[in-house]
Amino acid sequence: MPTDFLPFPFEARRAALAERLRDGILILPSAPQRVRSGDTMHRYVPDRELFWTTGLEEPGACAVLVGDGSGGVRFEIFVRDRDPEAELWAGPRVGPAEAGRRVGSDAAHPIGELGPILAKLASGVSTIHFRLGAFPEVEPVVLGALRKGRARRSRDGRGPTAIVDPGPLLDPLRLRKDEAELQRMRRAAEITTRAFAEVQERLVPGTGEWEVEGWLEGRFRAFGGGGPAYGTIVGGGDNACVIHYVANSDRLRAGDLVLIDAGAEFGLYASDLTRTWPVNGTWSAEQLDLYRICDAARAAGVAACRPGRTMQDVHDAAAGVLREGLASLGLLETDDEPEALKAFFPHRTAHWLGLDVHDVGDYVIDGASTALEPGMVLTIEPGIYMGPAALEAGGAAAEPFNGIGIRVEDDVVVTESDPEVLTALAPTDPDEIAELMGRATS
Repeated sequence: MPTDFLPFPFEARRAALAERLRDGILILPSAPQRVRSGDTMHRYVPDRELFWTTGLEEPGACAVLVGDGSGGVRFEIFVRDRDPEAELWAGPRVGPAEAGRRVGSDAAHPIGELGPILAKLASGVSTIHFRLGAFPEVEPVVLGALRKGRARRSRDGRGPTAIVDPGPLLDPLRLRKDEAELQRMRRAAEITTRAFAEVQERLVPGTGEWEVEGWLEGRFRAFGGGGPAYGTIVGGGDNACVIHYVANSDRLRAGDLVLIDAGAEFGLYASDLTRTWPVNGTWSAEQLDLYRICDAARAAGVAACRPGRTMQDVHDAAAGVLREGLASLGLLETDDEPEALKAFFPHRTAHWLGLDVHDVGDYVIDGASTALEPGMVLTIEPGIYMGPAALEAGGAAAEPFNGIGIRVEDDVVVTESDPEVLTALAPTDPDEIAELMGRATS
């Protein structure tokens, strides 16, 4: 396993932002701390936009970037002061001076000074870029800076007149991953596939879905990850037909399939892997028929992940295989409307992957599906869910498939040539899976 990683190019990212920011101001607060219940807090999750731009991970922080209109930018940060009493309970704080040194800011201040300094920094800009509704503690300060700026503009013609969402600035830059990001995503995928392999060796009929969840998340941490990148899904039997099933409260039964959708996080970057296995190592004929269709759709989607192809092309490649396969089983008519497939496969084939499991980036731009470029990372995850909607659509032909849920998912990097499948070490061949599962149950 690699142990040395390229440093994140934060300064270069801010330079790219400056070109887009022009003479505006970008305000990036840290994520708020979330209450679990009463006075108990969830484990803190850093804000991804703030981290991508600056490297800051602490709560109670805010970064401000002010464009000069000619491609330059001033970068100031605001963080919590050192506080021995608070640090005794919640851990050490960096403090303004050290935080500023670490991230290379032009100035660093205590977070309590954000209001007056922000009003001054925003006084001469044209636009404030800030995500309204997401940061309740900082939003009144931003609105105050807007009010003061508007008042000044009426007197001397300078000052902001609007608050706009920062997504159009940040999302296109975050969508294409640099090599430092890809290194961490490869490690996240490696950790995930190793954990899946260990679970595959341990899983037997009678295992609790919650046990599989615990095994996976424990191995994510044991192998060096930061834990799960999202809520782990372990759905046996009918539960696999619930796309975002997270109760994980049943036992796995011989003769059923188990669908596992989980991913480790490494360095704040997510992996996202789904595999579907026969619990006792033996596929029924119906399970195998559907599985082969689904895995062929996955392969078609992966093959479509090339520069110049679009996200719609990726979906169409996988969906076309699903349609043909389901038609061959009498579950669809070949001349059915394309929408008919939704009864069996109600979601899209792909989503962006990165700092978030459903990462930022538009899927449609100016009415056209987004074209793929090297450095983009996406999932390929076709599925077939023989729940109530599929049974109704398929009629009598669907009855032998009742309750079968299958999804097969890989993480893919678009390159200059062949796609790079980050999760390729987790087998999808049904014969190999049967052998591995059968070994576990013997």
